[in-house]
Amino acid sequence: MPSSTNAELNERQVFIDGAGKYENVRISKNVIVLGVAFMVHFTAFHGMANLQSSVNSDGSLGSYTLAAIYGSLIISNIFLPVAVIRWIGCKWTIAVSFLFYIPFIAAQFYPRFYTLVPAGLAVGFGGGPLWCAKCTYLTVISEAFSAISFGNIKLEVAIVRFFGLFFIFYQLAQVWGNLLSSTVLSSTIGDVESLSENMTNVVVNASKTVGELCGANFCPVEKSGEVANLHPPDHSKIQFLSGIFILLMLCATVLVSLFTDTLKRYEMGRKGSGSGLSGIKLLAVTFKQLMRKKQIFLLPITMFIGAEQAFMAVGFTASFVGCGWGISRIGYIMIFFGVSNVVAAAFIGAIAKITGRLSIMIVTMVVHAALIIWMKVWVVVENDYLTFATMAALWGLVDGTWLIQINSYYGVLFTGKEEAAFSNFRFFEAIGSVTIYVLNPMFCTSSMLTILLCLMLLGMIGYGSVEYLQRKEERSNNFELQGSER
Repeated sequence: MPSSTNAELNERQVFIDGAGKYENVRISKNVIVLGVAFMVHFTAFHGMANLQSSVNSDGSLGSYTLAAIYGSLIISNIFLPVAVIRWIGCKWTIAVSFLFYIPFIAAQFYPRFYTLVPAGLAVGFGGGPLWCAKCTYLTVISEAFSAISFGNIKLEVAIVRFFGLFFIFYQLAQVWGNLLSSTVLSSTIGDVESLSENMTNVVVNASKTVGELCGANFCPVEKSGEVANLHPPDHSKIQFLSGIFILLMLCATVLVSLFTDTLKRYEMGRKGSGSGLSGIKLLAVTFKQLMRKKQIFLLPITMFIGAEQAFMAVGFTASFVGCGWGISRIGYIMIFFGVSNVVAAAFIGAIAKITGRLSIMIVTMVVHAALIIWMKVWVVVENDYLTFATMAALWGLVDGTWLIQINSYYGVLFTGKEEAAFSNFRFFEAIGSVTIYVLNPMFCTSSMLTILLCLMLLGMIGYGSVEYLQRKEERSNNFELQGSER
């Protein structure tokens, strides 16, 4: 942790002395409300985003819309987070950024290139400040929580605990969003298909089996038109679902606006990485953070997190579940992904406390590599929902572990520089995502899985290098401390 000035130490002591009896409860309340708001908001976003590559498959419009989201997120993470947070604070950055997601849902009423892609760009521009503000908010109140515990709870423990609690709520969005989408798409709303349309939906190409068309063999450009299960649902169902999702996003905005505290209460004289700067200097903060050795080594694993999440959204949902079982069933399978995400968020922090972070990361890498190889060699069996569910659940476990461990590690490594560090996290996570969204319509699923495997191995080499540097520094500091005591 960087050294503190006398003024910061005084402010810290003033906060500790003035903290009420139930200040720890109030801090926990803020984490819970923030988590619930993100859960409600991303119930809508994930519920719709997971359907894009299947529902808006003509011309790969859905995939390119998601690419627009994460492409603009890259730009957003470069230019906006530090400036916006400094301007209106973390709380209001989150509330306002939620509103930027609504056009994406509204565009589903009339899905065209000129409606979906601009709406996707709006999501990206809101997403950069949103996620950076969330990470900064959690890190700062973790510092406050650690301070009022009088050393009973270390900062690293508080950060991991609050990030874990937040992600329990956030990952539940996958459960509720997918449950809503599949319930609506499986309903009889708008079902006016004629007999001839139903017959078209039953058989499109009887000369090829699901095993030949789906899974690792799936090639969007060559085969999506041949797969009967990828017949889109009635558009009235999508419109009904979009109306529900817009209401949820508005509710999330209200929750943050009315029921969370601003960070002024918990800053304790802390000067964030963007404090006191303006104009081009704010942008320079983010790039300066990028020059740090540990930050550079963490970039590949950060990109991998974005890439593997993108693959689940457009690759697994279309090539495995949609192709092998049907579009209306995608949500049901992705519920398993969401539930296992929640399990990881709930328990991975406690497990890491016992085994250590490095052990957790190595086990996660082995499990994820085995899962990718299984997907590459498995021949899809039509309606084999048990295998689809198992794959989704395992992917959810490893995804939740990657997300929590790397997010919290950023908070531990770059305390006092959260805005710039988390801006870079989202920037390179978005690069990983947009790469998969752009490549997915061009490559077969087998090739996409190979790309993911290589990126994961490269990421773990970088992560291991950071662990080595961190432990080397800790040994050096301990040696110096022992020398000074003599």
